[in-house]
Amino acid sequence: MNLIEKLRVNPGTKVDLRDHDPDATPGFKGKPDVDAILLKTCSRMAELQYLMYAENKRALLIVLQAPDTGGKDGTIRHVMTGLNPAGVQVKSFKAPTEDELDHDYLWRIHKAVPNYGEFGIFNRSHYEDLIVVRVHDLVPRPVWKNRYEEINAFERHLTENNVTILKFYLHISKAEQKRRLLERIEDKRKWWKLSEADFSERKYWSAYQAAYEDALTRCSTKEAPWHIIPANKKWFRNLAVAEIVLETLESLDMKFPKPKIDPTRIQLR
Repeated sequence: MNLIEKLRVNPGTKVDLRDHDPDATPGFKGKPDVDAILLKTCSRMAELQYLMYAENKRALLIVLQAPDTGGKDGTIRHVMTGLNPAGVQVKSFKAPTEDELDHDYLWRIHKAVPNYGEFGIFNRSHYEDLIVVRVHDLVPRPVWKNRYEEINAFERHLTENNVTILKFYLHISKAEQKRRLLERIEDKRKWWKLSEADFSERKYWSAYQAAYEDALTRCSTKEAPWHIIPANKKWFRNLAVAEIVLETLESLDMKFPKPKIDPTRIQLR
């Protein structure tokens, strides 16, 4: 069984995050030579990125969700290294601006969907408008409850228009989050990353876990499945995401377009 099958949330599966060990490293008994594996994987990803750009018929959208300190930035930094930055769009979704609040909640998301031939990475995503608004009671319950099906329909629309979607939930424990926050406090170089919300949000840990469980359960579809990535060990997190991205790219059966001219008949003088 490959990592996609081990970590994917199959449609119709009820998710209980307590059943998923954030320290797990399925497929690895010990820490391998991570740098060597990632170098090989990322090199092949770069080749397929070039092929996707040349084919210009499809796009890849990677969605990263996690608790605070879950490793979204680190995943992007380590897994996407070696890609051509001209063909990668990274979008971080924070609290909506006034302009965004004047539109439906998916308006800003659709605007950020990658062009054909490109990779798009969402550092947080449209799921913030399902998870955060539920935990903090920002919209009425009937409103956020409708968003499960609205998001499924939106993602189905994207996949029907040749946007391949990979969704990763980076699963860390509450104890690991505490350790990482303390690490930031002890390292003055990381003080700039600290905010009051990093600490105040911890009291909502159980509410966030329940909200994520429902989103993982109800929004893991055939078209856009979720993958639960054990993320306490950063090295496994990076390898798992990289391997799943690569395997997905390999499965797309992309082809270079036919040349517009016959290069064999060109004579340079």
